Amino acid sequence: MPEPRVAELARNTAETRIAVSIRLDGTGEAQVATGVGFFDHMLTHIAKHGLFDLTVEAAGDLHIDAHHTVEDAGITLGKAFREALADMRGVRRFGHAVVPMDEALAEAAIDISGRPFLVFQADLAGKRVGAFDAELAEEFFRAFAMNARITLHLELRRGANVHHCIEALFKAFARALDDASRRDGRSDAVPSTKGMLDV
Repeated sequence: MPEPRVAELARNTAETRIAVSIRLDGTGEAQVATGVGFFDHMLTHIAKHGLFDLTVEAAGDLHIDAHHTVEDAGITLGKAFREALADMRGVRRFGHAVVPMDEALAEAAIDISGRPFLVFQADLAGKRVGAFDAELAEEFFRAFAMNARITLHLELRRGANVHHCIEALFKAFARALDDASRRDGRSDAVPSTKGMLDV
């Protein structure tokens, strides 16, 4: 039986206190409390559609805005994801998903490469969902990608309703992340001709 791929991590700064745990081979259970309702909703989608068991607890300087809370949650969750992957033997490495949400359509492509990079193409500037600044979606994905050390491409192909647009991006991300981090079953080698993935 393979070792469980799990990680727990905390990050405490003068602006936020974040605690996360993740089980990569989970059932989609989520316990999320960040103080930012819409962000909680999006993190729950990551768990549900990636089939990760996920807990995120955050206390941040929300009297200023949600920026630090969202970014620091992305940093901490990205580091935990990287830790849970361990030596990355046998993972599929690449993942891809295209997800519709009513009129919105989003695409995600991931390479668990050890080379962090984000390409984010979605016109969300100046838009909000309730109290959530839509531009914070990009901040979360950048923080996650840099700290998980993955290459992440996200594109909003179309969409009008901002809630639908962001939700489609998060669902596509979750499905692609599940695809990339899943054990292949045919090999336990590191999926690289170099014999290692850069760290």
